[in-house]
Amino acid sequence: MDRIAGIINLDHEQDMLDELTYFRCGAAVPFAGRYRMIDFAVSNMTNSRIDSVAVFARRKYRSLMDHLEQGKAWDLDRKRGGLFILPPDWNDPTDISRGDLQHFHNNIDFVKRTLADYIVVTGSQHICNINYQDVLQEHKSSGADVTVIYKKVDEIYPEHHRAHKLDIDQNNRVTAIHNESGHSNVYMDMYIIEKDFLYSLIEKCIAHGCTNLFLDGIKSQLNDIHVHAYEYHGTHALINSVESYYRNSAKLLNAQEHDELFKEDAPVFTKVKNEAPSNYTHTSNVTNTMVANGCVIEGQVEDSILFRGVKVGEGAVIKNSIIMQRCEIESNAVLENVILDKDCNISNGKTLIGAPEKPFVVAKRRTM
Repeated sequence: MDRIAGIINLDHEQDMLDELTYFRCGAAVPFAGRYRMIDFAVSNMTNSRIDSVAVFARRKYRSLMDHLEQGKAWDLDRKRGGLFILPPDWNDPTDISRGDLQHFHNNIDFVKRTLADYIVVTGSQHICNINYQDVLQEHKSSGADVTVIYKKVDEIYPEHHRAHKLDIDQNNRVTAIHNESGHSNVYMDMYIIEKDFLYSLIEKCIAHGCTNLFLDGIKSQLNDIHVHAYEYHGTHALINSVESYYRNSAKLLNAQEHDELFKEDAPVFTKVKNEAPSNYTHTSNVTNTMVANGCVIEGQVEDSILFRGVKVGEGAVIKNSIIMQRCEIESNAVLENVILDKDCNISNGKTLIGAPEKPFVVAKRRTM
C-alpha cells in the first residue's frame, strides 16, 4: 500500500479573524465548543492513515504548539514519523528562497527523509471531514502530476470571494485557477502530489526566484503539468473572517450539519482536558445549545455555543453567541450575537448586543 505524509502549510494564511487572532494564529482559534481549527486538518490525516505530519508555522504559534504538544491526541507521538511543528530556519546564509518556499526549502529534509510515496499539502481554514486515501486512489488512476481538491458550493458567501476557483474540463483536468467571485468550484487549499515530483518542484521554484509553491509551481504551469480535480462532497466551511467563523459555528447547532462533520467512523480528535460534567441548576434554561464540559449554568442560554468551563450566572441571558473557555457571565448580564474569547468576564447587569451579520467580539482576558 502506498504511504502518504502530510504537510499543513499555515504560511500563506492571514490572521483575518480580528480580535480572535490578536494573540494566536488562525489555526489555533477555538471552534465548535472544544476544538481548534487545526484539529480538523490533523484528524483528517490520522483518519487517512497518515502517521507523519509537518506543520509549517511562521507567526504567533505559541498557542498552536501548546495545543498540539507532541501529537498524543492524534496518536502521533511515535518514534518513527509523528508530528513536527516546523518554524522557518533563518540561519542559512545561502538561503535565497522567499515566501512559503522558505518553509519547503528549510525543511526539505522532511520531504527527503519521509518513507511516504505521496504527500498531502493542506491548510487549516477549510473545515471538513475527508479521507485522503480516496483522493490518492483517484490521483493514481488519473495519472496526474498533482490532484487538487475542491468543493462545488451551493451558495456563494463573502468568504468564498477570496478563495481560488477552478475551471475543469470534462475529464476533470484543471484548465484554469482564478479568483472570479461568482464561481462555485472553490479550491480547498488541499492537494496530493508524489514526493519526488514535489521535491523537483520546490527546487525549480526556488531557482527561478518564486515565492509561493502552489501559485508559481502549480497554477502557473497548468499547460505543462497534469493537474487533476477531485470533488469533495461532504460538509464544508471556509473560515477566513469573523463573520464566516460566526455563521459556520452556528450551522453546527443543526443536528444534520453537526453529524456530517463529526462522523462516528472518522472522529475529530483534540487535546484532552479532564473536566467534570456541566452543571445545570434549577434556575437554568438551555435550548438548542452546544455545551462543553465543566460549565456551570444558572441562567438562560439559547442557540449558542459554550466552551469548557463557562459560568453563567442566575438571571443572565445568552442568545446566538459563542462563549469560549473559562468565561464568566455574571448575574443579569445580557449577551446577544456576541463572541467572547477565552477568560473574559462580563459584569453583573452588563448588556452586549451585536448584529447577526456582524457579531460583537471581545478579545481574550477582557473584563466588561
